[in-house]
Amino acid sequence: MLRFRTEFAPEHDAEFFAAIPAKAAVFLLRGQAGTEPYVSKTANLRRRLIRLLGAEGESTRRLHLRDRVRTLEYSPTGSDFESQLGLYKVLREAFPKNYVDRMRLRFAPLVHLHLENRYPRASVTVKLGRNLAEYYGPFPSRVAAEKFANDALDFFKMRRCIDELNPDPKFPGCVYSEMKMCLAPCFQGCTDHEYAAEVMRVQEFFDTAGQSLRRELEHAREKASEDLDFETAAALHARIEKLKPVLAQLPEIATRLDRMKGLMIQPSSDVDSVMLFLIEAGRISEPIPFLVNQPADAGKMHSMEARLQEALAVPTFGKSTVLETMEQLAILKRWFYRTSKTGEVFFADQNGDLPWRRIVRGLSRVFRGEKAAPDLSESAKDYWIFRHKEAGLEN
Repeated sequence: MLRFRTEFAPEHDAEFFAAIPAKAAVFLLRGQAGTEPYVSKTANLRRRLIRLLGAEGESTRRLHLRDRVRTLEYSPTGSDFESQLGLYKVLREAFPKNYVDRMRLRFAPLVHLHLENRYPRASVTVKLGRNLAEYYGPFPSRVAAEKFANDALDFFKMRRCIDELNPDPKFPGCVYSEMKMCLAPCFQGCTDHEYAAEVMRVQEFFDTAGQSLRRELEHAREKASEDLDFETAAALHARIEKLKPVLAQLPEIATRLDRMKGLMIQPSSDVDSVMLFLIEAGRISEPIPFLVNQPADAGKMHSMEARLQEALAVPTFGKSTVLETMEQLAILKRWFYRTSKTGEVFFADQNGDLPWRRIVRGLSRVFRGEKAAPDLSESAKDYWIFRHKEAGLEN
């Protein structure tokens, strides 16, 4: 798993330290058989090892492993994300019982559409089932996921209760049914067919990041205008304006999990390369080194886009359990929602096509160490226009 391995002998520590790169890395220190290994990541491997394995000072309270370590294994990394992913894999192998606690992983909040229920409903969870098509996210926090789900469901009449329903006309219903915000299947306020149709609208809303409802309302508004029903058109326009800030809550990464597809670009420990990571259904591929500048003796020159597609054509995903998907999604979520991060990620559109032109420009920025360009989605742009108008800052 780790690329390099070397033996450590205290009497030859000078030669040992000189051979270690002063680069970021994930590393593992082993002692005698049966002893617990030491696993960590660092921004400077040589400096960290000198502190752990160097000659002990007269008075120091630092961890000192000079007399216990016999072997070093390490892999240089080019970014914090690569270090986090590498550390996760090493810890998972070295400490199979408590690696999640050692990584301090917090599973990603998701919106779960319970389609297996006779009367489907939505909830927020951090646990995945086997059918990834029922999950949407990841969101930055449970609060954010619950707010988006509640605000979105205000546009529909799907039930909010969590009970197992046994429809009974004598049941009094709840506040949502009284406010006409639920079709009330609990007391047979609708037929099963009507409720299923409403659930399909909700599912389509989540599948299209809200664009299905936006198109539906815009079409109805245009039809009302053509029929000179201006009162209805104005009400529909108000609903569209109310929808915009709801859609702006949805981050680019939050999508139907089985359709999640993306490409992350990170700096590499090799100066002429970047590191690529494919993202698919919440899983993260093995690192894919990509040489940015094609050698002059490489034969026929190819475009950057063609070279990228060729580099990504080799399958890099193995079989993974639901738990592994949850763990890798947590690592991805941790990186994506950081206020300051290195690297860029690009997600596929609803047809599953990656934005290759944007990827090429992003690759160039990462290679040169430049910051990512702001790229607001249409819903986010609408939301900020809405907020500026609301504050009287439209000019």
